[in-house]
Amino acid sequence: MSGTAINVLYFAQVAELTGTRLESWPLAEPVSGAQWLEQLEARYPQLAPAQRLKLAVNQFHVKHSVVINPGDEVAVFEPVTGG
Repeated sequence: MSGTAINVLYFAQVAELTGTRLESWPLAEPVSGAQWLEQLEARYPQLAPAQRLKLAVNQFHVKHSVVINPGDEVAVFEPVTGG
């Protein structure tokens, strides 16, 4: 992967709604997780509200305040609920 993109992994319902499990996403400069989720929702309106989604960056669960850098791997998944 180049240093001007991120690899995005989608899981479960998110993958079903986007129609893909993996894509390369252009990213020329660092962005916060919250800002990136806004971009994700703009690309995939069916994910709204995207701010409910959880993120993992480089295989670590993170808060939306995380800085996503070009070259990172970002996983996106639904919040888990217990029963």
